[in-house]
Amino acid sequence: MKKRITYKWGSNSLLIELGNRTEQRIQVLFWGEFLFTMGMATILLLRSLPLNGGWMNGTIGILSAALYIVAAYRFLVRMFSKESILLTEESIVLINKTPFRTHTRDFPWQGIGPILYPGSPEKTDHPLKGKSFDYFGFDTHEHLIQRLHHNGNLCFNYQGYPVHFARGVYSWNAEEMVSMMQLFAGDKFLLSTDLQQMIESRISSS
Repeated sequence: MKKRITYKWGSNSLLIELGNRTEQRIQVLFWGEFLFTMGMATILLLRSLPLNGGWMNGTIGILSAALYIVAAYRFLVRMFSKESILLTEESIVLINKTPFRTHTRDFPWQGIGPILYPGSPEKTDHPLKGKSFDYFGFDTHEHLIQRLHHNGNLCFNYQGYPVHFARGVYSWNAEEMVSMMQLFAGDKFLLSTDLQQMIESRISSS
């Protein structure tokens, strides 16, 4: 179940907290990679014992320790990363937090184009998929990998370059988010024609 999106209004700002919206299937992949890497590191560590048995044992011991660190780091970053969007009078700030660091990207309003909703990436069929049924699971795996590397369901062009954000936010939440952002920013927040029509269609049908 997706975490609820929260909106925190300030006197001159709006903070939208998305949290971690990684799909459960993707989280299972992360767990699988973590356990596999830890298992390999443990096997290497056992083979390196005793550590004072020579330079080869010492090297294998260092390699196993490095694998432990890398596996733990990747797992924690993926499972506990959080995304937030801060709107101010001057700019949109995209914030990605992990247990180890906070990465921010600041985009002044004057350089931002209309907000687009490309949504989920188009799922291309795996070349080994069967004509009627995916017997070997190639197509399912291909689609899962595409979702794993998807950058975000909302997008705008900044000085000619696309900027993706709001990963794991789909149409029903995107419409609410965009409405809140437009309520704060007013004329500075531009919507693409498709996104405007999507919102208007939802309002008219409700």
